[in-house]
Amino acid sequence: MFKKRLKKPVFLLLAALILILGACSNANDETGEKKDTESSESTHSAHSNMNHSGSSEVPEGLKVAENPKYEVGTQAIIESDHMEGMKGAEATIVGAYDTTVYTISYTPTDGGERVENHKWVIHEEIKDAGDEPFKPGSEVTINAEHMEGMDGVTAEIDSAEATTVYMVDFTTTDGEEVTNHKWVTESELSPTK
Repeated sequence: MFKKRLKKPVFLLLAALILILGACSNANDETGEKKDTESSESTHSAHSNMNHSGSSEVPEGLKVAENPKYEVGTQAIIESDHMEGMKGAEATIVGAYDTTVYTISYTPTDGGERVENHKWVIHEEIKDAGDEPFKPGSEVTINAEHMEGMDGVTAEIDSAEATTVYMVDFTTTDGEEVTNHKWVTESELSPTK
């Protein structure tokens, strides 16, 4: 008789513990904390394969901007966060070019995770580009290695915009020196104070 009385309270205690633990794990999902962490890790890992520095060479046919808002040799503040430590960094403009920029989505040739809305690929970095800009939804072949597994990949154009793009040198907010970074658009820069 003593055993029967003991089983019921232990069973109730275990059931209550399971409910409490279940509620705690759901609380993380509802607040989005777990989701945000995963998203941030995924973004960081996708950009960890990015070639932050590059050569000063530009694709054939790329036109130097005649009247860029930020002249070569001047400084500007980067307002975008293509990579960790980029936003807020002071950049030196090392090149300014008029072109069409694209965001693209693709699966890397090295078998990595699909990359969505990569910023930026320019018109001159697309195989057999011709004179007319591509429209969103077009499939193109990329001739650039901004990230591992990008060169030669078939990508989908997500967006297209005619603008001035800049090649910049900067130091990230966590101290990494980056030279000849390609590309930052005019709208992603602001004047230094």
